[in-house]
Amino acid sequence: MSVKVLIPTPLQKFTNNEAAIECEGSSITDLLNTLDSNFPGIKSRLCDDQGELRRFVNFYVNSEDIRFLEGKETTLSDGDEVSIVPAVAGG
Repeated sequence: MSVKVLIPTPLQKFTNNEAAIECEGSSITDLLNTLDSNFPGIKSRLCDDQGELRRFVNFYVNSEDIRFLEGKETTLSDGDEVSIVPAVAGG
């Protein structure tokens, strides 16, 4: 099953400067593991030492925030689009 992953600019150094990649995974957790296998080091930017998603990185599946779905266990289907969006703060 193929999922399109949109990579934010700061992480594109891990994906050979690709902004969108095709990846495999039946859940966000599986997707992260596959991403890290294909692009070593990217998972440590997205997850903490315990494997939890970092608070300042948001994930969306087909424009829906996974925090309102099943978090990192959100199921993915063939053709889904996963957006990785760094949080922006300011004042």
